[in-house]
Amino acid sequence: MTDQPVRVEDARLSIRGMVCTVDHLASVAGVRILSAGGNAADAAIAASAALAVTTQHMCGMGGDLWALVHGAEQQRSGTPLTLNASGRAGSGADAGELRAEGFSSMPFKKDIRSVPVPGCVDGWLALHDRCGSLELSEILAPAIELAADGFPASPLLVGALRNIMDVEGNDDYFPDGSPVGIGQKMTRPGIARSLVAIAETGRNGWYGGEFGAGLMALAPGLFTSDDLARSQADWVEPTVVDVWGHRLWTVPPNSQGYLTLAGAVIAQGLDLPDDPNDPLWAHYLVEASKQAAFDRPSSLFEGADGMSLVSEERLAPRRAAISSGAATAVRPPTAGGGTIYLCVVDGNGMGVSLMQSNASGFGAHIGVPEVGVFLHNRGLGFSLEEGHPAELAPGRRPPSTLSPALITNTDGSLRTVLGTMGGDGQPQVVLQMAARLLQAKQRPGRVMTDARFTLDVPDPLGFDTWVKSDEISVAVESGNSWADGLVERGHVVEDRRWGDGLFGHAHLIDVRSDHVAGVADPRARIGAAIGL
Repeated sequence: MTDQPVRVEDARLSIRGMVCTVDHLASVAGVRILSAGGNAADAAIAASAALAVTTQHMCGMGGDLWALVHGAEQQRSGTPLTLNASGRAGSGADAGELRAEGFSSMPFKKDIRSVPVPGCVDGWLALHDRCGSLELSEILAPAIELAADGFPASPLLVGALRNIMDVEGNDDYFPDGSPVGIGQKMTRPGIARSLVAIAETGRNGWYGGEFGAGLMALAPGLFTSDDLARSQADWVEPTVVDVWGHRLWTVPPNSQGYLTLAGAVIAQGLDLPDDPNDPLWAHYLVEASKQAAFDRPSSLFEGADGMSLVSEERLAPRRAAISSGAATAVRPPTAGGGTIYLCVVDGNGMGVSLMQSNASGFGAHIGVPEVGVFLHNRGLGFSLEEGHPAELAPGRRPPSTLSPALITNTDGSLRTVLGTMGGDGQPQVVLQMAARLLQAKQRPGRVMTDARFTLDVPDPLGFDTWVKSDEISVAVESGNSWADGLVERGHVVEDRRWGDGLFGHAHLIDVRSDHVAGVADPRARIGAAIGL
């Protein structure tokens, strides 16, 4: 394989806490809160809010949020706290209307009907109410300063601006009619104003303020004041499996996180080589990922039983279908999308695994100009099939790709917080990370930077592989040792540049007896793992 080689990065080490995000400015914001005496939940909110300022091409206050939290109480109970802050469809949602217009799937861009009520801010508030230790005003202060005083535009942000040149509400990015350049100072006055309102008056400063009024004005009748008055955040029960001598946790449906766990259960029963460089290791994990997802379109919806989806009884036949020498043909997922993952561990051992997302890049390419926020298009996960359990309906949450993960030891103590962006490909990347860490016992730096695979289709949107199952290929990063062995087993293999966005921007923090080891994915270019 050619292209740039995989870089092996050393983990950052600390005894007082660690923050890993896709943007060093957000990591600094989180560490600032830890330094002020805040805990991991406080720091996670601060980092997430900073990302909403600097990284709206991937996430923002117009999107959703999920989180897992593990602290002293969770070590005693054995179960992490699990937060679902994914938004619900508005009261005017109507699948029949879309079908009558000729749609067979949800509109992808520039259609407000693919926009549920954003849950991100409710997620911050719920996390703060239950787990926070500092005042919200102090936690949001770093993000408010970035928005009001300015920050340098990152290369990734600038590269994405061509996608929103014609979107109303893009003024922050085109201050004089031209896009900001790399390193150019930019401000987000509407976001600064909104963050101050949230800090002072809570959710009413957002859902009952400029943003809420602007959202309802965009689509009269689609959203009501009751929709916005209802919190989009719920504490729910996680999904968990025992694999490779540890417990692997994720968030439940409507999240696709169960696919990571199902893939791990399948893979644990296979004769995985000890060396991840062996093509058979990659083949088995490719096959486990595919078999785990064999019925995702019909199985993933709000209210689905996550534990039944990862049961050995259900997955044993899927494992039995896997051969060491040949690829199988089933319907797996692919990667893509506009999402961030961040993780925090504090000096007392509390860990937070958090995801925040617009769904696809700048989301629906619909802005709320009053505050300069772009709305997510997470509603694209809804089905338009009449009677489907994930059919678009008022108050319903769509299937979500967001799937943060957390690993505990057998005694209930925290081992690792980990996750990645990457649309439908997230479970494949997290599965590889977990297998490298737990089965192959690699160091965190190698876990993060060694080559990855994801399943791909031609011209992907990042959420559409389910209708292209006959065109599946395995994309592998250059620098891998798998390609020839995968081809010999019947896989269609694509050679991709190391660091291609297809392979995610992952982070992890591994907890040791006397320190923590954190790694931010160098694929993100400006990400940072910062210890205190």
